[in-house]
Amino acid sequence: MVNDADLSLNPELLLELARMRMPFGKYKDRLLVDLPEPYVVWFSQKGFPKGKLGEMLRIVYEIKLNGLEYLFKPLKDI
Repeated sequence: MVNDADLSLNPELLLELARMRMPFGKYKDRLLVDLPEPYVVWFSQKGFPKGKLGEMLRIVYEIKLNGLEYLFKPLKDI
């Protein structure tokens, strides 16, 4: 499981999160960090998917909840 401490210690994980795309549904192929906040909140209420996608969506939820999306702008272009 990915936790917040992993992000600060693992820049590769942060880059992976900045590049990961939604693999299904209405927002298929959209970057996870660009998903609409209500969609991510919906996942938090219904339950995140199992595995890596769920872990990444949980982190995106925390990022959006705390207004930190701007941190990913420079990472998207790397």
